[in-house]
Amino acid sequence: MKKKTDQFYLVREDMLPDAMLRTVQVKERLEHDPGLRINEVVQDIGISRSAFYKYKDGIFPFSTMVKEKIITLSVHLEDQSGTLSKLLSLIAEIGANVLTINQTIPLQGKATITLTIETAAMTGDVTTLVDKLERLEPVFRVELIGSGT
Repeated sequence: MKKKTDQFYLVREDMLPDAMLRTVQVKERLEHDPGLRINEVVQDIGISRSAFYKYKDGIFPFSTMVKEKIITLSVHLEDQSGTLSKLLSLIAEIGANVLTINQTIPLQGKATITLTIETAAMTGDVTTLVDKLERLEPVFRVELIGSGT
């Protein structure tokens, strides 16, 4: 029995077997129209169900792998009414998705919020987000404390 590995390779599209390329086409079609059935799509694309199932969990467009990022920010701010709401509104405006929020108990009028954010659909980059957050009046420091996929 073969052991699954976490080793990845970047391969140019024209080097991939036809079955792998068609698998990506099936996955994209199913993603855009979840009402479709796998049987219909594999038949339309011209690939067998067994080939689709063989490759579906192992091939992804490179853009998908690059976009799906998760970051963790530490936001130091003054304890004022509506501050968290302003912060979350700004994150929503830029298209990021908040996964977790953790806030310390305010001491001496200051609190720290730790946010884990998915940035896949974000309209700007992380630097732009951090800059915008730092410009919010109650915020006095934003730190990127982690990132990954």
